[in-house]
Amino acid sequence: MAVELYEMPVLIPAKLEADIINSIGSSRLERSLVAGGSGGIHCEKSYVIPGSGVMELKVNYQIKLPFPIFAIPALKYQESMRIKGWTGYSRQSFAETEDRTVVYITETGVVYHKDYHCTYLEPSVHMVPAGNLQALRNENGGKYHACELCAAKAAGSGGVYITDYGNRYHSTLGCSGLKRKIYAVPIADAKGKGACSKCGK
Repeated sequence: MAVELYEMPVLIPAKLEADIINSIGSSRLERSLVAGGSGGIHCEKSYVIPGSGVMELKVNYQIKLPFPIFAIPALKYQESMRIKGWTGYSRQSFAETEDRTVVYITETGVVYHKDYHCTYLEPSVHMVPAGNLQALRNENGGKYHACELCAAKAAGSGGVYITDYGNRYHSTLGCSGLKRKIYAVPIADAKGKGACSKCGK
């Protein structure tokens, strides 16, 4: 992560999780006491302090105790460390920031999210008949409109792809409008963005 920060000054939690799983070995994790095996590693609270190249890495997981007779609930753990990316020296790199609240943003989103698993960040994609679009409404009661990127290619009949909270329909699952990169950043770096109506309060 320290090396890659030079080329891409953001931290993508999903990639960090994948790197950790690859380093340990997914088969080893599946045999371990980590609840959920390789799927039990969560790094969504990790972020980069803007302008410093310093990364706050946080890994959350649960340990299931091998005593089924006593029904002891899984124990929650968090490992954390602060490292400097290979981006040069900064005297104040490891200074504490005023507000270290982490929020989640997307490349094109106009709001920030406090919950990494907010349904607005994890759209539920499903296919519907194109002929049913006029009668369909999203979870907010809005109509679906053609995606500017791909829906012009959609045939008058057949299936199109929609999300529960989106307001566009898509002709292909590969449309970039259905893909989102989520970045974990300090709330100070989300200036100009409003709070998500679902999880931002």
